[in-house]
Amino acid sequence: MVIPILIASLVSLISAASIVSRSQSYPQPAVLGPNTTIIIGDKVIAPDGFERPATLANGMFPGPLITAQKGDNFAIEVVNKLKDESMFKSTSVHWHGIFQNGTNYADGTSFVTQCPIAQNHSFLHTFSAPNQAGTYWYHSHYSVQYCDGLRGAMVIYDPHDPLAYMYDVDDASTVITLSDWYHVVAPILRHIIGTTANSSLINGLGRYAGGPASDLAVISVKQGKRYRMRLVAMSCDPNFLFSIDGHNLTVIEADGQLTEPVVVDQLQILAGQRYSVVLVADKLVDNYWIRSLPNLIGASFVGGTNSAIMRYQGAPQVDPTTVSTAQTQLVETELHALINPGAPGIPGYGNADINLNLQITSSNGTFYVNDTPFNPPTISVLLQILNGVQPSQLLPNSSVIVLEANKVVELTLSMISGPGGPHPIHLHGHAFDVVQSAGNSTFNYMNPVRRDVVSAGSAGQQMVIRWTTDNSGPWFLHCHIDWHLDAGFAVVMAESPSDTVAHMNPVPQDWDQLCPISDSLSPWQLGGGGNFSYEEAASITTLLFPPSPLP
Repeated sequence: MVIPILIASLVSLISAASIVSRSQSYPQPAVLGPNTTIIIGDKVIAPDGFERPATLANGMFPGPLITAQKGDNFAIEVVNKLKDESMFKSTSVHWHGIFQNGTNYADGTSFVTQCPIAQNHSFLHTFSAPNQAGTYWYHSHYSVQYCDGLRGAMVIYDPHDPLAYMYDVDDASTVITLSDWYHVVAPILRHIIGTTANSSLINGLGRYAGGPASDLAVISVKQGKRYRMRLVAMSCDPNFLFSIDGHNLTVIEADGQLTEPVVVDQLQILAGQRYSVVLVADKLVDNYWIRSLPNLIGASFVGGTNSAIMRYQGAPQVDPTTVSTAQTQLVETELHALINPGAPGIPGYGNADINLNLQITSSNGTFYVNDTPFNPPTISVLLQILNGVQPSQLLPNSSVIVLEANKVVELTLSMISGPGGPHPIHLHGHAFDVVQSAGNSTFNYMNPVRRDVVSAGSAGQQMVIRWTTDNSGPWFLHCHIDWHLDAGFAVVMAESPSDTVAHMNPVPQDWDQLCPISDSLSPWQLGGGGNFSYEEAASITTLLFPPSPLP
């Protein structure tokens, strides 16, 4: 009996130490392989010291890291065990950045590629990513559910990474997640025009202004080692200005695409974006502040907010006293694709096979894409295509853009009006070449950055991207500020719908069952607080959208 008592005593001492120091090193995060199950459930957590219910993968925030080796096949079962009436009880999970070539049905996008997974049901996502390696993530793609916590990182390692010579360590301990956090559940906040996060978290921990000195995340490094830090911005709204005091960051990847190395000491990372940066631990053994400043009014580092700690092995367990001297910020136009650089098609603006122009406007909080807000259809776009609906009749009206197969598309997205920029624009099913970055007048068709989330800037700015329509199926294009997506900032790119059946692997039988089950649900079974959520929102502010039905 001595050993169990001793272990219990040690556990108690470790717990007590964590409370006192507020800055102890944390164990390696949970790691899952490509063949796994994630349970979506409810749990009360307090990542910034404020207790609230959350929607989580495997009971943790962020969700467990999912890892694979390049060429692995994925089989991930998503099991819905949601019960909390105040939050949504249906779900879907999107594997952000995975092209899903031939498996559009596994993209996880509610009302575009599938119906939601109902409470007490599951769906097995089977897909491959044969030519992809890099930093990705997963999150709910059902209404604004990921704002309640359903988000996690995903990494595909390349054993033959051409930039492996630049770093020594690349594992779960070097994945850094950046997120915003809210003290009110998302079904209430979605009714509010211009909702604002209460705090931001690094690796799932942080503090809010005026709150307790809750634990901060600690990342341990050893002097002399070189680390590939994989930054994942899993925010619902703000972008972050990221830096580590006293250290340079060499950018080598943007959104799953290797880049020519660029040395900076801070970078802006928008919701949905990822960067790999190499950090050389060549400074004095000490503690250094990690800073992730959101673009929110009043954001600071006072009291350890928006911060974490990088601790050299051998340094005392105390808060850093370092100050930021960052002055070299990453500029997107300085990034260049490392592998096969060059935008597809004939160089020159307007010289693509298909030249699209999308104009974004906003009125009373609602966003319009070419004068039309996106309202999710009752039948997913993919199911409409499989049912033989003519491309011109695909719903929602004016929100589905049909594209021919194997054409070069050049998309100009212009922010005419609309609050809350810069707006991060994500295209499912592809990476694209950014031939014009927002706020920059120059075009680059020779060696632009290639990625899957790009800034469209703020009102008065535009961005231009190119990709090739080599992946038949409906793919969502949307603002990755989740509140903006919910307010209409999206369209569907339907690539060669007449080829989709032939292009896709056979649709699994359990995918066919998602819609009948979801369609049979009562409002009570959907959760989200029903009409009470709007009443709660009205008790917070008068800046409200008109009442809207549950998703």
